[in-house]
Amino acid sequence: MSKFNVPDMSCGHCKAAIEKAIDAVDGDAVLAFDLDARTVDISSRLNDAELAEILNKEGYPSTMAV
Repeated sequence: MSKFNVPDMSCGHCKAAIEKAIDAVDGDAVLAFDLDARTVDISSRLNDAELAEILNKEGYPSTMAV
């Protein structure tokens, strides 16, 4: 599982946009959101760089959370 800090994610619309973008590439991915902390945990067959690229293309630049 990969955890990303997504500072621009703040609402249900953001969550839905991220889910749709990841699902389009990996329909088996599992996402868990913490909107208050602005983080998303993603379990996917994609690697961290691929996931970060999808988030960035969707308009949600991110960094890896520790």
